[in-house]
Amino acid sequence: MITILSHILPAITLFAAFLLLPASAVATLPRSSTQQNSSTVQKGSTLQNGSTAQEGSTLQALPFKGGESLSYAITYQWGAVNTEVGSAELILNYSNGIFNPVVTGKSTKFWDRFYKVRELFESTFREKDGRPLTFRRDTREGKYFVENNITFNNKDYSIECKVVRKGTPLPDTTLQGTAETYDLLSLFYKVRGLDFSKVEIDKPQPISFVIDREIYNLHYIYHGPEVKKIKGVGKFNVLKFSLMVVTGEVFSGKDYITLYVTDDSNHIPLLFESPILVGKVVGVITKWDGLKYNLTSQIK
Repeated sequence: MITILSHILPAITLFAAFLLLPASAVATLPRSSTQQNSSTVQKGSTLQNGSTAQEGSTLQALPFKGGESLSYAITYQWGAVNTEVGSAELILNYSNGIFNPVVTGKSTKFWDRFYKVRELFESTFREKDGRPLTFRRDTREGKYFVENNITFNNKDYSIECKVVRKGTPLPDTTLQGTAETYDLLSLFYKVRGLDFSKVEIDKPQPISFVIDREIYNLHYIYHGPEVKKIKGVGKFNVLKFSLMVVTGEVFSGKDYITLYVTDDSNHIPLLFESPILVGKVVGVITKWDGLKYNLTSQIK
């Protein structure tokens, strides 16, 4: 059970950070510390509220504003077992053209006795083009802990990584990113700004992010709109996505994380379901505040 918990509970924040790619159907590609990509920065037109889109891209006006907050409950389900194991919260700060999202995750008091989890992800990115500036991670999972301090150079797209693992600083690393390499949180907000009516259904779309001195090149798949009942919240018009998980101790590599986000101008994640070798992990939104637009996706 502890082995399972060691993968379930970190999902508390990875849900609120990785799921935070409201795009998620994903075939995992090789990760690389020297990612090469032929994509180039294209001249863009300025949108409302200062955001900038690439020519021919699917970016639209920003669907969020400073002061937005989202809260989630994370549960583990296996047959008749349905128990809450943790929670996650995402708060979006804003000042002088810079957004500062902060994600915190923690295990419940009951599960703290078996495997205590405390997670913090924090990022800064520019309002004008969504490009990341800094990323910080502070993860405490049982006896394991790791810290990330990552800085992005938006002139040459190099990425400076400082990582401390179990109290020991690892050698500083410089990675070569591209104009499309982000951290998890800035990538989440970038994807939220996409106009999915222009994204081809069931076709893999590439994404790239850095964490722990590695650049990960993935793809997400958009499955289209549907109506979904979210337990404890209500019925919504949603957009559905899915993410292939990496084979490991708990994930078979054959299953997908399924993700549902609101089909309105906010694009906030409502629900995710992640099968594991024994049971599944489910994350459900419990509270939202400070949304930029009315939640018109909710069916009353």
